[in-house]
Amino acid sequence: VGRGLVVWNPQFWLRAWRGRIGAELDAVVAFWERHSHDPEHGGFFSCLSRDGSVYDDTKFVWLQGRQIWVYSRLYRTVPRFRRPELLEAARKAGEFLESHVRPEPGSTRAAFALSRDGRPVRLQRSFYSEAFCALGLDELGRAAGEERYRAWARRWAGAVWGWARGAPMELGRPRFSGTPPQQALAQAMMVLKVGLQLWGDPRRDPQSQPEPPEAEAMAEWGARHVLMHLQRGDSVVLENVSPEGEELPGSLGRLMNPGEGDPNLGRGDPSLGFSHNFSLFFPIFLPFFSHFFPFLYFSPNSHFLPRFAQLEWSMKLWWPHAEAMVALLAAQRFQPRPSLVSQFLQVAQYTFDKFRDPEHGEWFGYLNRDGSVALSIKGGPYKGCFHVARALLMCEEMLDAILEGEEPPQ
Repeated sequence: VGRGLVVWNPQFWLRAWRGRIGAELDAVVAFWERHSHDPEHGGFFSCLSRDGSVYDDTKFVWLQGRQIWVYSRLYRTVPRFRRPELLEAARKAGEFLESHVRPEPGSTRAAFALSRDGRPVRLQRSFYSEAFCALGLDELGRAAGEERYRAWARRWAGAVWGWARGAPMELGRPRFSGTPPQQALAQAMMVLKVGLQLWGDPRRDPQSQPEPPEAEAMAEWGARHVLMHLQRGDSVVLENVSPEGEELPGSLGRLMNPGEGDPNLGRGDPSLGFSHNFSLFFPIFLPFFSHFFPFLYFSPNSHFLPRFAQLEWSMKLWWPHAEAMVALLAAQRFQPRPSLVSQFLQVAQYTFDKFRDPEHGEWFGYLNRDGSVALSIKGGPYKGCFHVARALLMCEEMLDAILEGEEPPQ
């Protein structure tokens, strides 16, 4: 400040947030290390109350694979997390997952929920459980340097790849004559993410084994289908489109889910806009920011109610806000503008103020529209040790690159 003039220095504020984000990542991981491990059977609890106590010991497969991925990626890429106990917890969870996740011996399906001792409880009609098994086990194999984990991952990835291309999924979802042909963004996104995971990143892991041949095909297929969801002159990302990439009529076609579209979708493909760490959230971020900030969950992209009365549409959830932080830093890295830094600071401050729990650690997941806490739990069937930790890790990495003046990967 000089003579009443405030000098805007983006680097100063980004450096300050680099420290906050690093400290928060440490605190979030510590919360899950203290409260989520099952020393008796292996694996992780995700249904944790505000103080970390377990309110339901059901183990959800999505979150087993996701937490294995987080622990393994942190161990492999961040020196301060290279602690044997972190990798050992991921190992035990990987063994638990591979031993118990199939609903019956020899099945290519993975259960959605397991009892504490590993008995299947519920099977979901999607391939996301299998995809998260592939993601977690592949990253574990890279971190531990053990091929068997990656072999397990390739088998799960092969099942996902077959289903994505039309192999019978036996998901149990009937197809009625009135259901319009459609493709969901989440399915294409998961195929892309599994492909990129198997492909690996030579910058992080130059000594890794050559990727399986299907990895590139999966990534290319996923990227092509994800881009079909960019509609209306690339101004919106729609959750559902026709198999040919056309907008669907009615409320099904209007649905948007801010934050959908993974923040690590690119791998050197110029058609994706950025080479790495590209988020589909960013192309629609600026107009959405001005109309809906902070971010509502399901948006009907109109004044109509979302299909099938998704009354939670006006809630504010942890993961779109976390991934918005990632998206803005990705944009700043590849297309630097002071306005992006300003928007990052606004989103990050709101997110830390409203979602972060300074008393017990970790983040609340579910807020009302006014920003008050709707549910005080720290985890459940879909929230666990994943979105927050991964977003903070990616923000930390990108802030380091921005502050050190690294050239974006080409």
